[in-house]
Amino acid sequence: MRRIRRIIGVSLAALFLSFGFFTPGRVDAAEGPRVAPFVCDATPPLGQPMFCSDPLQTVEQPLLAKGIVLEADGQRYVLCALDWCELCNGSYDKFREKVAAAAGTKPSNVAIQTLHQHTAPLVDCDAQKILAEAGVPQFHITPDAEEEIKTRLAESVKAAVARLEPFDRIGVGQAEVERVAANRRPVDETGKIRTRFSKCKDPKTIALPEGTVDPYLKTITFLRGDKPLVRLHYYATHPQTSYGDGRASSDFVGAVREKIEREEGITQIYFTGCAGDITVGKYNDGSKECREALTKNLTAGMKAAIAATKTAPAGKITWRSYPLLFKPRTDSGYNLQDCIELVNDSKAKPPTRSYTGAMRAAFHKRGDRPIELSCLEIGDVSILNLPGEPMICFQLFAQGLKPDDFVAVAGYGDGGPGYLCTKKAFFDNGGYEQTAQNVVPETESSLRAAIVKLLGISAKEK
Repeated sequence: MRRIRRIIGVSLAALFLSFGFFTPGRVDAAEGPRVAPFVCDATPPLGQPMFCSDPLQTVEQPLLAKGIVLEADGQRYVLCALDWCELCNGSYDKFREKVAAAAGTKPSNVAIQTLHQHTAPLVDCDAQKILAEAGVPQFHITPDAEEEIKTRLAESVKAAVARLEPFDRIGVGQAEVERVAANRRPVDETGKIRTRFSKCKDPKTIALPEGTVDPYLKTITFLRGDKPLVRLHYYATHPQTSYGDGRASSDFVGAVREKIEREEGITQIYFTGCAGDITVGKYNDGSKECREALTKNLTAGMKAAIAATKTAPAGKITWRSYPLLFKPRTDSGYNLQDCIELVNDSKAKPPTRSYTGAMRAAFHKRGDRPIELSCLEIGDVSILNLPGEPMICFQLFAQGLKPDDFVAVAGYGDGGPGYLCTKKAFFDNGGYEQTAQNVVPETESSLRAAIVKLLGISAKEK
């Protein structure tokens, strides 16, 4: 990898609008970049609906919101990893707005990514309004619970701003993770896709090849001199081992994150990559033994990535955001009329009325409001933040655009689009992912084009 470029020049003084107000998103420029981590408890109160509407009965591990506030050249940026299943549509926008206000920046400078554990809430206030109008019982967490957690998160971000400290070096490392991730779309001897969900007990499906994955866990460390201040980790797999039993748990990925934080005494933040078609099903049957093995293997990979870390002076910091308009599907079962009819079908199961009905209807009703994608670039290090549940190919595509640089990718921003698949997936013989995509198949090309722009690739470089 090329040596990370040095910061060019001294940051500009913050600009003011007339009447003495700050330009949105700008702060007084410091001598150099600064960073501070934050953490808050994002566990809903007992009794609140979790994924699939199971009421929360016990907290195995607290669900956390962890991230960094970064300040450079008179701007502040926020990266946040949230131990929730999904944060969608209006709920995502409101969280981002509240965090931005707490950080003294604009919403386009904030990226909130869920980790996608299933022992956690899936939150969509727009879908809940549609359900309430149809008389469906509370399926997403209540507005009061959502507001309480949102406020806690904002307070933790505001406290981090007061603790910003200089950093002058960036470290990057990666290591292969063994026997954790596998592709969910393995093809059998007949040419049919045998879906390998996160928990799999079928010997024939388990025996099929691991398939296309990104085997590397990537670690980015912010340092002052040789002192690590915070580490960000990126790895692509669905992070759940079992769910649907009323537990709140950050699952094995959260256990690994917190274990290493205790051992190192350094804040560790974990992001899930483009794991739309990646699960642990090849190595997980839902048993305690499998979860322990996954925890051990991911721990080994994370420690190896930390050990492999090489540092260099922090390069020029650039934040790019790109508003992408996602077009909702209008085919049978996905158009607005069909979705509303499903919401009103009292014979349908509650998860179907919510996820297949109300959430798709909510996405239709967002109209021409785009979803903002973003990328934080620090010299030769890029952190790409994507919405929905992107297939692994989008992560590999992004890394292939800058083969000499260090490119980490986080999926699971605004969950409104659902899965983000290739157009080819819609014509494959079997498979689950394309059935849970709320946007048109042609989205693949527009998403790839957005990734190119976010990574700052010019037409000549492509």
